[in-house]
Amino acid sequence: MHQYLDLARQILDHGSWQENRTGVRTLSLPGAALRFDLQQGFPAVTTKRLAFKSAIGELVGFLRGARSAADFRALGSKVWDQNANENAQWLVNPYRAGTDDLGPVYGAQWRAWPAYKLLDAGAAAQIADAVDRGYRQVAAFDDDAGRPSVLLYKAIDQLRQCLDTIVSNPADRRILFHGWNWAQIEEMALPPCHLLYQFLPNAAKREISLVLYIRSNDLGLGTPFNLAEGAALLHLVGRLTGYAPRWFSYFVGDAHIYETHVPMLREQLAREPLPAPRLVLSDRIPDYAATGRYEPVWLEKVEPGDFVLENYRHHPPLTAPMAV
Repeated sequence: MHQYLDLARQILDHGSWQENRTGVRTLSLPGAALRFDLQQGFPAVTTKRLAFKSAIGELVGFLRGARSAADFRALGSKVWDQNANENAQWLVNPYRAGTDDLGPVYGAQWRAWPAYKLLDAGAAAQIADAVDRGYRQVAAFDDDAGRPSVLLYKAIDQLRQCLDTIVSNPADRRILFHGWNWAQIEEMALPPCHLLYQFLPNAAKREISLVLYIRSNDLGLGTPFNLAEGAALLHLVGRLTGYAPRWFSYFVGDAHIYETHVPMLREQLAREPLPAPRLVLSDRIPDYAATGRYEPVWLEKVEPGDFVLENYRHHPPLTAPMAV
């Protein structure tokens, strides 16, 4: 994890103090990149203990489209509790549906993106094409110019669509999903930070890589989680589509360290990184490369216990408060 520590050092040495919505200022650095060869090991931080079970519980919640902190807790992850129930802005938000509600965060966008088409009521060919693609008409009205119009809707499973394309057309350079939805930002406890995931299969080598773009990343608490989740997701997608995970590239718009996390990062920089562990997926998750059977339903069937870190050695745990 030298890449992670190098970035921490860069932020501490060259970052500038910034104010933000939490009231806890940050040392921030614009534009950062990390890159990992997953064939050399899993990118788990070793200069402190990674809360691996919690990170994987959160990932499984995303895969299931969870919208409640209670759902994440049931999977062994409490990371959403504060944003659901202690975030002052969310507590007074009219879209909040009560205790533990998060709104349509991450997984809701990944697995059921709300897609709409507004078409001219007389555009029969366009309407027929949309219906063939799974859209259904939900409204008919005159637009602002008085033209008869129809509104069509469908929920898009972005992640499933990615897997389908990896299997059917691995040369496609549009195999991606994202979580930013301008129409629903105000309905979420926290707008998404890890925004855009792009899968890059190499059919000749039977390898698959992942590029992840994050708009804003808390290096002390968020980055270790996001690295583990992204790498674990790539392993799972590779297993279900018949590819070996290879490169994991990680780009950050605003890379920052909260002022209350500075001592934790300085302590980690004083520690020597240990060898990277290895991620092992349960044999119960079907291996497309071995069986030849494509079973994407396992995106919803995996459990946190299906992901195990082998030979994970780490320094003693370090803690720091989450800025909400």
